[in-house]
Amino acid sequence: MSRRPLIAGNWKMHLSLGEAAALARALAASCGNCNDREVMIAPAFTALAAVAEAIKGSAIRVGAQNVAWEREGAFTGEVSPPMLTGIGVETAIVGHSERRQIFREDDTMINRRLLAALAAGLVPVLCIGETLEEREAERTFAVLEGQLRS
Repeated sequence: MSRRPLIAGNWKMHLSLGEAAALARALAASCGNCNDREVMIAPAFTALAAVAEAIKGSAIRVGAQNVAWEREGAFTGEVSPPMLTGIGVETAIVGHSERRQIFREDDTMINRRLLAALAAGLVPVLCIGETLEEREAERTFAVLEGQLRS
């Protein structure tokens, strides 16, 4: 069984609500017959609901740029799996290099996020990767294997 390639666009911290919805509509219109690949877009959290509505009925999946490891609670700034699924989000990115390096998320935290996404029925997109220093030290495969095992 062959897997269809995934083309994912992480919009990071770009686009206003209106800009994000307009871009999502344009992508949905141009991707009407994208059956040979999966397409996912991950707008900023503030635009998720509008983008999910804009692509409804299209082949494009909407994804979150991150997901909390808990269903609810005192976790300021986090977005829980039920909050995401409740607005039509289907996928969630976990372990992005920026989360690992800038926000110091370790493999244990990323695993908690991954398991929470799976438990909620979200399709996780697990990012793995080495830093430049690790690559230059020829540790790429050891780093990737460690991230996957964790």
